[in-house]
Amino acid sequence: MDSVPLSWVLDALSVSRRAAPSHESVGTLEGGEPVGSDPGKDPRFRKLVEAILFGRVLVNTYNLVLLGVLVLFAVWYWGEKWVLRRRRRGRNAGVDKADEADEVWSSSSSTIEGTTTPLDAVQKKVDDADETSPLLPTSHSTPKRLGFWKPYYVFKSWMQYQPPPIPIVNKTLPTNAVSLFVLAYIAINIFYNFYGMPMSLQYVFAFADRCGLIFSANLPLLYLLAAKNQPIKLLTGRSYESLNIFHRRVGELMCFEALLHFSGMIFVWYGLLRRLGFTLARFLFNKLVLLGIGAFVSYEVLYFTSLGSFRQRMYEVFLATHIVLQMAGLVFLWLHYPTSRPYVGTSLAIFLIDRLVFRLWLKSSSCPATLTVLEDNETLVLSANWDTAASESALMPKNMKHGWKPNDHAFITIPALSRKHALQAHPFTIFSAAPTTNIDEEGQHAWFSLLIRAQASSGFTRTLLDHARTHTQTHIRLDGPYGSSHALDILSSSDTAIVVAGGSGIAVAYPLLYALLQPRPTDAEIGLGGSGRKVKLLWITHSASHRDWVPQDKMEELRAWGLDVCLPPPTEVAGRPDVWSIVNRWTSGGRTGVVVSGPDGLVRDVRNTCAGLIAQGVDVAVQVEKFGW
Repeated sequence: MDSVPLSWVLDALSVSRRAAPSHESVGTLEGGEPVGSDPGKDPRFRKLVEAILFGRVLVNTYNLVLLGVLVLFAVWYWGEKWVLRRRRRGRNAGVDKADEADEVWSSSSSTIEGTTTPLDAVQKKVDDADETSPLLPTSHSTPKRLGFWKPYYVFKSWMQYQPPPIPIVNKTLPTNAVSLFVLAYIAINIFYNFYGMPMSLQYVFAFADRCGLIFSANLPLLYLLAAKNQPIKLLTGRSYESLNIFHRRVGELMCFEALLHFSGMIFVWYGLLRRLGFTLARFLFNKLVLLGIGAFVSYEVLYFTSLGSFRQRMYEVFLATHIVLQMAGLVFLWLHYPTSRPYVGTSLAIFLIDRLVFRLWLKSSSCPATLTVLEDNETLVLSANWDTAASESALMPKNMKHGWKPNDHAFITIPALSRKHALQAHPFTIFSAAPTTNIDEEGQHAWFSLLIRAQASSGFTRTLLDHARTHTQTHIRLDGPYGSSHALDILSSSDTAIVVAGGSGIAVAYPLLYALLQPRPTDAEIGLGGSGRKVKLLWITHSASHRDWVPQDKMEELRAWGLDVCLPPPTEVAGRPDVWSIVNRWTSGGRTGVVVSGPDGLVRDVRNTCAGLIAQGVDVAVQVEKFGW
């Protein structure tokens, strides 16, 4: 880079901050000597400027590509939803035949006495098991003759398979399908990094500028995936919590782009500016560079405080830094890099609309609540009730006062705990059944409850548990509801609906089971009652006392409606149950829908059980509901 005059870099810097190159003198050398008045006449400088301007034009197409991908997923989702709706309607149309099938099934399993699967039949290998016993033994089922379609089922099975955690670091991996999508996203960014970029040290500045551009272009996507209220759910059916893994991957890639941008500029200083009299201090304390460092540090610290190891230990710090640092990062970036301002403005609008308009206004509500500590002394139930209000408009978002849907969750704030907790909102799955009548009609009543298990020696859940031991009443602020109907859609369109819950994952399972089984003879659209569908629950608990989380009368009510329940012995006594044999036995014949909520190990094993069945040609769909945040 010794052959590149200082005026080139100064003019190139001017170009990188504006839409067009400058042909005016932009500075002076040491001693007051003016830099070249028109470096653009040098063909080498012209190529550098062209590389910078080409990056401007190229990166302008980046979000158009992402929009095209979103449209494809939207078409896929609505096509799948149309198919599931047709299956439900077909089931309702043939309800008489379904009732006959239900009678045959019920005759062999009484709804009161026989719906709990005999543990001796299911748990043949449990008596000698312990906590280290394999959860999934080798399959002995005979593969079906798939013929021409075998490669399709094998590929579908591979896409559903979830690899084991990475050794040593114990990093949980997603399914192969998600990993493939993430790799495709990374490949797109690599393409935009290097397409049309000359591979020469003289163009390091242009490459660093391109990295800054790609960082800025990803900002709206990052903030959109983080927003609790965003159009992606409407288009793809995936709520923000299921998109969180992509939010994290986007953030990681952006931090790497920022590192490349910063490193490239340091290289320009070391390879050129240092030789022309610019000390490192003079370079770093330049106003433009200081603003860039402020943005860089903000987003890098934001990344490190978002890591699972940090988030699980200091969730409250994570929440606070996420708000403060992302606002600081946007301000620094706006001032540092004018080219990024359209992206920064869009991101700021997404953040403010989500936080102020939706979360603090339209979707916010408050009410008194009751706190009840359960028998295990580590879990509590927070409950409240209210008359549901009619929604003023179908287009307006509904808050908790209007009710919720099965499998929704809400953010809860309890100001009585402390001043800092008055500013914090923590998410919990709604444990109680969703209002079963039309929540847009006045005069209905909602019964709301959360199952909250203390997770650490300190933090919100532990503080709330300690508070509940001395206070039975408190006042809460709710932000919600949030969630997706995808899990219920899969179960309600299946011949056999299987719900697997691990521990407090029953908070996800119970509302789904209630929605599936509650008799609704007048509901022609959903028509779940009397459909002949087999509904199964496998609930794995660590301790026998955990079964008290669901009152006995509620469980008996579900059994009376046709639920087949399998409650293996607690894992602290008998070890982990043979999940594979149970799920495999339940998936015989027809279409099977599986929803699982629990620890990562259970989720992975159920996924892979279903992946093995798919490879054999079994018609099974699996949906994971997030356990933990």
